Amino acid sequence: MFKRQALFLAALLTILIGASSATTAFAQMKDNNEVRFTVRLENISSPDGQTASNGSKWPFALSPGMWVIHDQEVRLFREGNPAINGLEAQAEDGNPGDLIKSLDSYHGGGMRHGIFNTPVGVNGPAPIGPGQAYEFSFTAKPGMKFSMITMFGQSNDWFYAPVAQGIELFDHGKALSGEITKEFMLFDAGTEINEEPGIGPNQAPRQKAPNTGATENAKVKRAKKSPFFTKTTSLFRVTIMPDNVMSQTR
Repeated sequence: MFKRQALFLAALLTILIGASSATTAFAQMKDNNEVRFTVRLENISSPDGQTASNGSKWPFALSPGMWVIHDQEVRLFREGNPAINGLEAQAEDGNPGDLIKSLDSYHGGGMRHGIFNTPVGVNGPAPIGPGQAYEFSFTAKPGMKFSMITMFGQSNDWFYAPVAQGIELFDHGKALSGEITKEFMLFDAGTEINEEPGIGPNQAPRQKAPNTGATENAKVKRAKKSPFFTKTTSLFRVTIMPDNVMSQTR
């Protein structure tokens, strides 16, 4: 049952994304001080799965998502406010496409953004289950921040994102390097009524179609009532490495 559910989750979210390989959109911002970074998002949750209240097992998974590099304020969401255009599709169905379009509509050339949707070692778009990872790279210069969103795949509308609206990529000119998992927190988009994770009929692996489930009409908030709110560092790991550090460790 656990294996069938994991395969179903991967297949369904792949269909929902409907994209090919990971894509990147760069503004034309060249600078001699730019540094190339590589980010790795790795699912380190138990391969035995999580246990639901009915005793069944289900795999923790993270959906395809999006990242953005910015030198001005770029808010993908605001706590205490309704979800902005595009956040609903990302939080409910793991589809970052609308969020990317929303960014393009409201912000100019002072940012770079992209989608990550293809796990390392896999030929096509899919969520990442235990032991799998996404990787993507970008270039940035001092003064820029990094933001990223991914869906808690077995939820109705939960997502992970940095606590602050952007992680500083440089500290007095020194490039950020190492694990940054603690910068991320579990949020509730407030767009769909919550069901128990892993078994809800209106969650991505089991719903009949995208955007299925009772509308909540609430606001974005920290998912403090979830038992997974305090388990972030045991479920996934985010690391960022500048190229000069990566070359030294090879």
